[in-house]
Formats: sequence, C-alpha cells, structure tokens
Amino acid sequence: MSVVALAACSASPSRNILGSYFPTWMICALLGLVGVVVLRVLLGKAGIHQTLPTPVVVYLCTWVSVTLAIWLLWLG
Repeated sequence: MSVVALAACSASPSRNILGSYFPTWMICALLGLVGVVVLRVLLGKAGIHQTLPTPVVVYLCTWVSVTLAIWLLWLG
C-alpha cells in the first residue's frame, strides 16, 4: 500500500527551458512576481496604493496567492 502512495513522488515537476530543466515552482514564483508588479502599477495609477494599510503585507499575500493560483491552474 505504501508503494501506491509514493508512486506520485517519483519525479519533481520540471520544465525544459532552452535545454535546461527548471523547477516548476520557480517558474510559478517568477510569474507570480510579474503579476504583483502589474497589480502594483495598476493600483498606483488608480491611487489606491496610498490608502493600503500595510502595502508590504498586502503585496506579499497577493504574490503568494497568485503564485499558488498559477501552480494550481498549470499542474492541476
């Protein structure tokens, strides 16, 4: 029974980019960072950035949420 439970742990999810394998979590984290930068620009143009109580915490939580959403959508 333990062999069946560990069958999914045989390989880490990696993507071949220009002949080098990168961990999928790293790609998702970078895409999440890009998403937060875009959000920061949009909130700055709308004038909402100045009203955030703690921008560092808001952007950190948004980065984690976007990263995990990309991971979930990409790998299912």
